[in-house]
Amino acid sequence: MQMAAMQTSLPASMSPSLPRSRFTAVLHAPQIRKNQFSFPKLPIGNDNDINSRSETQIQTTVQTQRKADARTDADTIATVAKLYAIAEAVADRAEMHTNIEEQRNNWNTLLVNSINAITLTAATIAGLSTVLSETVPFMALNMSSTILYSAATGLLLLVNKIQPSQLAEEQRNAARLFRQLHAQIQTTLALRTPTPMDVKDVMERVLALDKAYPLPLLPGMLEKFPAVVEPSRWWPLHHTRPEQQQSLPAENGKNGWNGKLEEEMRVILSVLRRKDTAEYVRLSKLVLKVNRVLAVSGPLLTGLAAISTPFIGSPSHGSWAALVGVAGGALASIVNTMEHGGQVGMVFEMYRNCAGSYRLLEESIESNLRERELHKRENGEVFEMKLALQLGRSLSELRNLASSSSSSENAGGEKMEEFAGKLF
Repeated sequence: MQMAAMQTSLPASMSPSLPRSRFTAVLHAPQIRKNQFSFPKLPIGNDNDINSRSETQIQTTVQTQRKADARTDADTIATVAKLYAIAEAVADRAEMHTNIEEQRNNWNTLLVNSINAITLTAATIAGLSTVLSETVPFMALNMSSTILYSAATGLLLLVNKIQPSQLAEEQRNAARLFRQLHAQIQTTLALRTPTPMDVKDVMERVLALDKAYPLPLLPGMLEKFPAVVEPSRWWPLHHTRPEQQQSLPAENGKNGWNGKLEEEMRVILSVLRRKDTAEYVRLSKLVLKVNRVLAVSGPLLTGLAAISTPFIGSPSHGSWAALVGVAGGALASIVNTMEHGGQVGMVFEMYRNCAGSYRLLEESIESNLRERELHKRENGEVFEMKLALQLGRSLSELRNLASSSSSSENAGGEKMEEFAGKLF
């Protein structure tokens, strides 16, 4: 280590033993090279420039946000407009189905009365021909009776094919479902801002209703004597997602659901599937068998009467021809009155629609239980109340049904015989 040399001058009086001389001290400090340290350069400008740049950035951000909001508002307005357009179409369809229901109900009344009048007139003429066959020419009476019976047979075949009472029930149910859908659309618009998914869902439901209950008679009419009886279906096959409702405050963020409510829904689902839906399918099959027998019997009786009336007055077959001609007409009138006056086809359609209503409730419960994320389910308290109303029960009755049915099944005894639905 180099020591710095020091030179200093001291007075002689302070160092008597040293010769008088000058000492010089020199301190060598380390040299700092140029640009050894560098510092960031700060922008140089006045306050006006800085404020101008800040205002420009703020204006740009505001304009971008306004454009985004404008796009969002435009999309929302378009979605609402689409939903209102669908609501108008749904209301129009409900009115159309109502008008057609009245028309086809009138068809049923007029055709029943007309066919009965024709059949009874033909039977009366056949009876008169039997009485007057020995005194006056009876060929004209026989031919008149044959023509009337033939006309009645043709009309019965047509009426039994289209089943006007069943057609009227289809349109009646379609009008009710379209009005229900219209009310649901209005509820959606009132509770929350609709989304494109709502528009798609409503469109699918409208098309499913159009397919389930067609307006035209031919072609497209539903099969009146199906080989396989199933519950009516007027909702899309993939319509399984829970209905999106407005967010409701719920305890612990569980959207109104808890373990007890889930278990209650599972028990009610089991009762619906085992009792209500199965019972109405069974009744539909029974009524269909009765209707099929009546639909065959009416034309068969009038047809036999039409064949027999030309032989009235014949020496060999006159008595049997008169019996078939008169009795066949009377029995055909009774059968026609039972089938179409009693509206057996309407009863079949009503039972099938009831089974479809319970099947829809089953799928609604399944869709909510299948959704594991609670916030995506329909609010549990609202769903329970709606289910109770649709079954014609109070909330306490619905919970008692679930608890009693569950305890009966767990005990291993006979399953509870009570039906879930009390409304129909």
